[in-house]
Amino acid sequence: MNTVETILKSIQNVKVIDDSVDTKYYTSLDLSVSNSFFSKQEISASADFEEFIEKYLAKENSQVAYGGYNEKRNLYKRSAAFNGSKTEERNIHIGLDLWIRAGTPVLAALDGTIHSFKHNIGLGDYGPTIILKHHIENQIFYTLYGHLSLESIRGIEIGTAFKKGQKLATLGNSAINGDYSPHLHFQIIKNIGANFGDYPGVCSRNDLDYYLENCPDPNLLLKIK
Repeated sequence: MNTVETILKSIQNVKVIDDSVDTKYYTSLDLSVSNSFFSKQEISASADFEEFIEKYLAKENSQVAYGGYNEKRNLYKRSAAFNGSKTEERNIHIGLDLWIRAGTPVLAALDGTIHSFKHNIGLGDYGPTIILKHHIENQIFYTLYGHLSLESIRGIEIGTAFKKGQKLATLGNSAINGDYSPHLHFQIIKNIGANFGDYPGVCSRNDLDYYLENCPDPNLLLKIK
């Protein structure tokens, strides 16, 4: 019986954002606590964050910055959603982020149907979010697309089918996406449980082993560089 990870590795030619952007214009981005830029200052405003991303892309002669799986970040300190007084701080990112301008088309990674969608409102949250359900070979799993535009979740229905590479949504701006620089949070989920239109994209150190097993590295599928 093939595992989800084996299936992901076997699939080729997968893109989740604007098919017109060649992957040679993708560049990796380190937003971890070890990044000297973020260790020296906290970016509390999305405008500052967006300016940083734009300058980074220009310096790298790129159009998309990507990364963040299993990455410990300070980005979430500004939001109480990640730092409850009675719970361990959640600061380890368990999806893959692709940073590019608002309005960029978002593509279905694989053939699937809409499992759920939701507008996750709040500082640091996903904003508009779509989750697709996939059944490949012997496995059922899910892909989550977060930080979308509001238009992306208007007029859609649970159960609607999408083909691999079909336009699913567009990226939202900071006013709607949880107050981040525009980007796609892309995550693979094996067991989604009772979650609907939402699933943790950041976890605590104590929960890391569970989430790394339940949410495989998205780059197994995307194969960026």
